[in-house]
Order: sequence, then structure tokens, then C-alpha cells
Amino acid sequence: MSTLRYAYYPGCASQEITKEANSTTRKVAGILGIELHDMPGANCCGAGLLTDYDRDLYLALNARIFAQAERMKMDIMTICSTCLMVMRSANHELRDRKVLERINRILSEAGLSYSGRVEIKHLLWVLVEDYGLESLRKKVKKPLTWLKIAPFYGCHTLRPSEVLGRDDPQNPSSLESIIKVLGGEVTEYRDKTKCCGFQVDLVSEDTAFEMTGRRLLSAKKNGGDCIVTPCPFCHINLDNYQEFAEKKVSQNIGMPVFHLAQIVGLSLGMSAEDLGLSRHLVSPEGIIR
Repeated sequence: MSTLRYAYYPGCASQEITKEANSTTRKVAGILGIELHDMPGANCCGAGLLTDYDRDLYLALNARIFAQAERMKMDIMTICSTCLMVMRSANHELRDRKVLERINRILSEAGLSYSGRVEIKHLLWVLVEDYGLESLRKKVKKPLTWLKIAPFYGCHTLRPSEVLGRDDPQNPSSLESIIKVLGGEVTEYRDKTKCCGFQVDLVSEDTAFEMTGRRLLSAKKNGGDCIVTPCPFCHINLDNYQEFAEKKVSQNIGMPVFHLAQIVGLSLGMSAEDLGLSRHLVSPEGIIR
């Protein structure tokens, strides 16, 4: 297999809040032989907040990121589902030649231009499609046979499906396929494709915490030992805010939540220290072997 090379875009949250997701991704990529090339001049994608305020600014900010990756002659890999959704949505709009020409006039002021040919991928897709499940299986040193793992996709890995276009938003399978390859047992439950509540946090904390609690309880009641998510914002709600969710649903939950790279790293034989598990608010110590 030829070496896989990507312009790496971890996103703001994984560089400042869920730092363990970023550091573990880099280590896992190193073990698998995937080259991640930093984009030191990259800006924030806008997190979807600029789309209604100033659409051309939103498009230009994202096109600026794409133009840098294009200069590097690489596609972009991110570990943030929100960045994935925002960037792929922008890239979709930039397929319109008139829109691209308008945005390139803005970029020209910074000495940049974008052709529209860069692809934006999530680590999840890279592992399943580019690296390949069989190649990943061959790298497993410690099959996770003792773990019942509940996949949690969240919203922005799946929707809007016409822009993301990988998994069936109602019946996805990519996370499940990785869990199985790593030797874990998949916990099936209805809430795996629902919103964690993160988008509701700034509007109504009580509603958001109740949503988070329902997702956690659903995974636990269906037999899950832990949850794995490809989204750092989902991880923030499910792990960091789990204490508040427990109070809202009046139940102790105690459900460990892993980033995608961490569950892969665990099967590759990485230690708890290497995985950054001490940064989690809900300790996974009881289920680590």
C-alpha cells in the first residue's frame, strides 16, 4: 500500500479542549504509517456560525484552508465532525464555478487561489476507505474482545447526507466496522445517530443535559461498556458534561467515552498514558486491560 499523506486539520476543539484526541491521532497515524502534515497557516472553519452572518466570509475562510492544502498537493483529514460538515458544505458550494470565481477574487487579496479539487475526509473515512479495514486488522496487537462498545456518530458525521455522502444517516456502518475489526463487540441502540445536545447547550442547558443523559442511558441499557465517537464536541457533552446529565435524568451512569483514535490506539497496544485517558472526566480505568 502506498503511503497515505494528508494535510492535517485537527480543528479548534481538538487543539484546546480535547487535546487527547489530537495527540492520540498523531500517534496512531505514526503507528499505521499515515503521514499527517500540519497546516500552520490554517484558520478556523467558522464552525457553522458564519453561514447566516456573512456567507462569502464563511466561504472565503474555508477556501483559504483548501488553497493551502492544494499548495501542499494533499487532501485534508480532520478529526472534528463539525469541521468536516462545515468544510464539506463550503466545498460543495464552491463546485459552482461562479461562486468559486467570486471567492477567488477575495482570496487573490491574500495571494491565494483555489481550484475546487481538494477533498475533505474524516479520520473515520480514512481508516475505512483509504487505509482499509483489512490493513487495520493486521495492525491489531490487543483485540478488544472484552469490550462491548456503543458507537455514537452524532450529527455532523452523517448530516447533511447530500454533502457528507458516506454513511446512510439512518443506518450507518463505518464505526461498527471499525469496532469489529478491532475485536470489540458492537452495542446496537437507537440513539447512536441522534444529537448529543451540544448544539442546544447555549440555548437551553437543561434540555441539552437531558438529551445527553438519554443518549448515555440508551447505550448503557443496551449493554455498552463504553461509547466511542468520532466527534470532539460529542465527547465534550458525553464525557465532560456527564455529571450534569446524570443529575438531569436522576441516575448514575458512569459511562466511559472514547475518541475514535483512542479506541484504535488501545487495540494497537498503546498505554493509557499514551492515549491521554487521564484527561477524561469519566475514568475508563475499570474497563482497560
